[in-house]
Amino acid sequence: MTTVAQTPTGRMPEAAASTPAKRSAPLPWLRERGMGGSILVAAISSAFGAVLLSATGFIGAMLKANPYIGDSETLAAVIVILSFLLIGVAVYVASIVTANTFATVIAGRTRRIALMRLIGASARSQREEVGRQGLVVGVIGAAIGLVGGTLVSWAGVVLATQLLGLDGVDYAVLQPVLVLPAVVVALTTWAAAWAGSRRVLTVTPLQALGGSVETSHEAVARRGGRNGVAITLFVIGAALLALGIVFGLVSPLGVIVAFFGGISSFTGLALGATLVMPPVLRLVGRVFGRSATARLAAENALRYPERSSRMAIGVVMGVTLVTMFAVALETVKAVMIASGGGEAPAEMTTLVDTFAAIMMGLVAVAAVIAAVGLVNLLTIGVVQRRRELGLLRALGVSTGQVRRMVLLEAAHITIAATVTGLVLGIAYGWAGAQSLLGSVAVPPSWSAPTLVAPAVPWLPVAIIVAATAVLTLVAAVVPTRLATRVAPVAALAD
Repeated sequence: MTTVAQTPTGRMPEAAASTPAKRSAPLPWLRERGMGGSILVAAISSAFGAVLLSATGFIGAMLKANPYIGDSETLAAVIVILSFLLIGVAVYVASIVTANTFATVIAGRTRRIALMRLIGASARSQREEVGRQGLVVGVIGAAIGLVGGTLVSWAGVVLATQLLGLDGVDYAVLQPVLVLPAVVVALTTWAAAWAGSRRVLTVTPLQALGGSVETSHEAVARRGGRNGVAITLFVIGAALLALGIVFGLVSPLGVIVAFFGGISSFTGLALGATLVMPPVLRLVGRVFGRSATARLAAENALRYPERSSRMAIGVVMGVTLVTMFAVALETVKAVMIASGGGEAPAEMTTLVDTFAAIMMGLVAVAAVIAAVGLVNLLTIGVVQRRRELGLLRALGVSTGQVRRMVLLEAAHITIAATVTGLVLGIAYGWAGAQSLLGSVAVPPSWSAPTLVAPAVPWLPVAIIVAATAVLTLVAAVVPTRLATRVAPVAALAD
């Protein structure tokens, strides 16, 4: 335990309480598990924003240089709007991943926070410290991402100019607008850390006698206010989605209503993940049999639903986004075929397929952010459960059984998240395509309005499932190694 200086009254000043280790080393908390992953998430988001804005600007310069479509302000506006929407999606995913990471870190700091409370530090000062840490993490990650994204953009512009022979296109990569994603990422990381640190307000001095404390299933069930808000947002979002589909049979503007319905319903799902994920985890747990290791893994995933839900929701977001765009684009073709009387123009089909390939590549960035979050949270979880793993080893559980248990826990979470994400992605993708094109007539038959069933592209779905299986193995490598290195005596002494 870090030694702290006290005042003559035996109480420690709040300023000293909030920064007990700054005298020994600058920013020592950056070495904690989870901080490196949070910096990586912020860097990916910032770099993604810089690359997208550079690509948008370069495409705009190409359009201006084209004598046929140079004056198409509508096309340029669509590209800009699409870029900002994709940046917003990446920042949204990164914010939830960061908030969940800091919430897990705070759970591991319960004993230290309680000690600070015991010697006079206030909950507010402790939470402000976490907020400052989030801001530092966001600034470092955003700066790294800005530099990396600018370099990638410069290389891409040079390569595209040479390969496409665009001698008449003049575009400077260094633009002031590239700073905007970095600023947004830094601020959202700060806000996410603040949101994730709300647990600090509930830590009591008596918890200094314990270790890492996660919220139990009973405590989660008693959160009437938060659960009520989550259910309300989900119901409102579902109603807006349905309204958007109906409105989409009259006007393409129905997609705007459906968009807000999707945001509202998924935000409600993220807030109420502790209500949704445990039943899914319970069903998945039955697939792995009734062996002692499988039962331990299933119970660990269910005992603390908040921890399991934090790990799962990031994967749910990634799978939902990729599936949503795949289903939306496949449904777009189905709507065109139905409206066209059984066939769609070849030019439009080619355009949709090309757009689909580009969008899937861009949306995959959000899936990578979610994957980083899963690896981060699994690693933190194993480090915080040293005493639990040490007790299992002391009771006779072998190293191989501990390794299998951690791997099965990761499998529980990723399978449950994949199933949930696939269901949500199919629903959101179908709603988006239907609300956008339900009223659009397509040659040669020009029939509208058009209502079709969801079109599921099975190859992308199979790729998503395979990628999730690989993610489970990769994400569990570091945690399983950490788990098997736990010595029973040392762990129980923590």
